[in-house]
Amino acid sequence: MMISTIGIDVLTGFNRLSFDVLELTRGIEFLPCAMGLFGMAEVFAIAVEPYDVGEMIKVKFRELYPNREELKKSVWPVIRGSFVGFPIGLIPGPAAILSSLVSYRLEKGISKHPEEFGKGAIEGVAGPESANNAAAAGAMVPLLALGIPFAPATAVLLGGLMLHGVAPGPTFITGHSQLFWLVVASMYIGNFMLLILNLPLVGLFASLTKVPAKFLIPVVTAIMFIGAYSLNNSAFDIFMLLFFGLLGFIFKTLNYSATPLLVGLVLGPVFEKSLRQGLIMADGNFLFFVQRPISGTLLAVAALILGWTVVAELRKQKRKQAAPVGE
Repeated sequence: MMISTIGIDVLTGFNRLSFDVLELTRGIEFLPCAMGLFGMAEVFAIAVEPYDVGEMIKVKFRELYPNREELKKSVWPVIRGSFVGFPIGLIPGPAAILSSLVSYRLEKGISKHPEEFGKGAIEGVAGPESANNAAAAGAMVPLLALGIPFAPATAVLLGGLMLHGVAPGPTFITGHSQLFWLVVASMYIGNFMLLILNLPLVGLFASLTKVPAKFLIPVVTAIMFIGAYSLNNSAFDIFMLLFFGLLGFIFKTLNYSATPLLVGLVLGPVFEKSLRQGLIMADGNFLFFVQRPISGTLLAVAALILGWTVVAELRKQKRKQAAPVGE
């Protein structure tokens, strides 16, 4: 969020944290940051430790479809996964991963044959995949209703909407009703197209993994360079792409998630603007945010979630320290 304050302040016109660098006066662009953290970082990681694709397993087209017995076993896991995944998508964090793990644990816990999980049990695939898809739909609710992205994909979508002058929030449906229903329709169309494309072309998609890294990486890097440069026709954005790529690679090496940085960059201007509006209304009184029922409740819930996360992590560390060395 501090990175989002770089540049000229819209309200006062004061130049902040630019260090007399002309290009920094317009602030840190979203696209070079996103491409660097998730794209260029992966390029650096592959360059350091090249991956080995190995042998591709050939399957028949009919084997891509589940048989009658597998469909019968998948009905209830799909339903349970949908109910598990959607509420998880409403909370901050990697909803796709969490929903899949929760659904897998649930299906394994209620299964009469838990020993089959990890060995190809269809319930362990149908449930988590349904939860994954449901979480993706659930993550759209806080984005469109509150303008808050809880996942990398929704953060990228929010950045795209803001680039076009559209700010999701409580007035999004009434102010941009056509765009809202277009988003809803695109979900139906996207799932339908996904079904049509994935099944017949799954072999073609899988064959892309056989492309040698020495050919794939330069093409991907060139596309990112072109995208970064075309944003403002400035080589400075390419340096920003490389900087955030290196930063993302460091995060990846140290096993830190780069998602909070991207979400903070997106929410930073919104947070600052809303904070200033609230302080102007309250004549500079910060207690105003706690005294109001809606904002006070939301802040209390956020504090409880933060406190619960810290306590859970401390308990986890304590259990690790108390566990015997051989475990």
